[in-house]
Amino acid sequence: MRTTKILAGFLAAAALVMAQKVKSKGEGEALQAIQKEMQTAADPGTPAAERAQHYDATIKKVDEFVKKFADTEFKEWALTRAAEAAEARNDSAKLIIYSELAIEANPKAYSPMLMESAELARSTRENDLDKDEKLSKAEKLAHQAMDIIPTAAKPNPQIPDDQWEGIKKDYLGDAHRDLGMIASVRKKYDVAIAEFKQAGDIAAHSDPAVYVRLAGAYTDNKQPDEALAVLAKVNNPALKPFVDKETKRAQDLKAATKK
Repeated sequence: MRTTKILAGFLAAAALVMAQKVKSKGEGEALQAIQKEMQTAADPGTPAAERAQHYDATIKKVDEFVKKFADTEFKEWALTRAAEAAEARNDSAKLIIYSELAIEANPKAYSPMLMESAELARSTRENDLDKDEKLSKAEKLAHQAMDIIPTAAKPNPQIPDDQWEGIKKDYLGDAHRDLGMIASVRKKYDVAIAEFKQAGDIAAHSDPAVYVRLAGAYTDNKQPDEALAVLAKVNNPALKPFVDKETKRAQDLKAATKK
């Protein structure tokens, strides 16, 4: 799901940069350079090692951009690209830093809100001393994004209305996914199940990873049959190790309850 929205964002951004007047030729060229690095990194034809280099280059170019063009109208856009690059590099600290900076640049920046919310939920552990603080912040960010997304304006007027509605539904699906992850960490598995279900139902482009999380929540809630039924429908080679792991957990639980 994230890839779909990132690529859509690239298409929107290309027109956005051209449609809005930049303050100088240099600013426009710097924006295009950031966009080119991200497009190359996201291109399936780019080798994995080179992809990582392009994500790193994106972050470097964003740092240079916001430093050189401090009064730019594109600060949120650039910082969000850096957050996406950090997400792709599995760099939790930078993802949170750049998401925070993007939200600071625009308090209605829902995409970095959801990235930070997901990362806080994903990285919080049972024994973290600041567990409650991080989860509360993640929950607040998810709800803020949910309030903003329904009436969010198109980043590019050329995007067809139906496509834009689909993109917004995907973002709302991400918000419910984040709330499901938060509930799972809090061991409120019935809430997690409801949120993951809603994430799957509302999104225009189904994210199979959500269903793996849903199955995990079912198992944690002592419902192995429901977990196995969900996992049987997940057909994504990239997720096979996770499906196998959750399948074993559910099967082991089912066997244990029969003893």
